[in-house]
Amino acid sequence: METLVKVENLIHKYDDKIVLDIEEFELNRGEVLALVGSNGAGKSTFLRILNLLEKPSRGTVKIFGVFPTNNKQKHILRRRMAMVFQEPLLFKSTVYNNVSYGLKMRKKNKDFIKNKVLETLEKFGISHLINRQAGTLSGGEAQRVSLARALVLEPEILLLDEPFAALDQPTREELRDDLYKIIRKENQTTLHVTHDRNEALVISDNVAVINEGEILQRGRTESVFNRPINEFVANFLGVETILYGKITSKRNGLCIVSINNQKLEVVSDLGEGEKVIACIRPENVTLLKYSLKAPLTSARNSFISTIKDISSYGLVYRVAMDCGFNLTSFITRESLDRLNLKIGEKIISSIKATSIHLLSRK
Repeated sequence: METLVKVENLIHKYDDKIVLDIEEFELNRGEVLALVGSNGAGKSTFLRILNLLEKPSRGTVKIFGVFPTNNKQKHILRRRMAMVFQEPLLFKSTVYNNVSYGLKMRKKNKDFIKNKVLETLEKFGISHLINRQAGTLSGGEAQRVSLARALVLEPEILLLDEPFAALDQPTREELRDDLYKIIRKENQTTLHVTHDRNEALVISDNVAVINEGEILQRGRTESVFNRPINEFVANFLGVETILYGKITSKRNGLCIVSINNQKLEVVSDLGEGEKVIACIRPENVTLLKYSLKAPLTSARNSFISTIKDISSYGLVYRVAMDCGFNLTSFITRESLDRLNLKIGEKIISSIKATSIHLLSRK
């Protein structure tokens, strides 16, 4: 796989304070990578450095195998990339003039420019806006124009700095899904910076988690979300149940973890006697109607639980329970109605042994 971006031993400081400390980082051709972290984690600074808008205090940044040492080299490399910011930053002109600007600067002929602009506007569903003034566009329309202006250049690398953050929820989701389809269809190498873990799940193949300037974990999106490397990553990526316990026995790869006088059966490589942190994602907790005779389930962990709280959580409902330890589940409205859940009532909560992730606790 061809590496387009390679970073080694990068240190960046503002007023002697280290804001980035990245030992190594790579972005490969065709990869869609989400860089996720909270505000102030260093995401946007890192993106500016990769776009050669800012020089790191120390370390090397190679773009397309080149370590640029002068402005001419930087200019040549930047023409092979495109960056989209949170704010559209459009010219006071028509949509056509905004989207065609980069092609005109590259001295493409008029027919090529016209055809390319029309084709790109069509991809984003905004052909009807071609003669509109940028200042009359809605936020979602303006961001579509901004994305079209970037992609009309057919960049080898697309850098996205939270392009959906300023949009309302329906507009954000629609534009995110449309961009996802375009990126996939065109095999567009993309680095998408965001603080929204749901965006990372929807758009990216791979995810990297950054905190206080350091990349803590990187890997396939599903793997990182389900097997976080530490408690911070687990919390940030939406693991709602984090429990402290100890492996009291182990046989054939199946660990028995003691937690508050309850026992969890977990598939793990960790050894007997180790202190551990058990991470359970809410979507991996199944709820069943309580009865004196518990129904059959393939899950090794089933607990009679008392419902403490039920709250709306976007498209799902969050059910908080006490089963000897605090446990959270996400369920659909249909499941909520079918189970007829009420605060204070009992429910059976089940978790598969393979759905629990154990971290060693020092």
